[in-house]
Amino acid sequence: MTESFIRELFTDTMVVAVKLSLPMLVAGLGVGLVVSLLQAVTQVQEMTLTFVPKVVATVIVIMVAGPWMLDSILAFTRDLYSAIPSMSASAGG
Repeated sequence: MTESFIRELFTDTMVVAVKLSLPMLVAGLGVGLVVSLLQAVTQVQEMTLTFVPKVVATVIVIMVAGPWMLDSILAFTRDLYSAIPSMSASAGG
């Protein structure tokens, strides 16, 4: 297992993590922005008014993008498992 392999594995892991978390973060950010704007306009400052819509938006994004997210993580896991023989061969040699 070389340093370049570890660096590539770390980079791939971070890319997959960002790719999978980005839709939920963007949905939460968008809903939070809209709710904050509505709170500023109506001067209603209720904490649950910001929390509940963000949770609902996150759940909706997970339901819609769930199959894609699962396919992405499974492809990453398959690639990782297929690299195991090369890891042990380079460690032993």
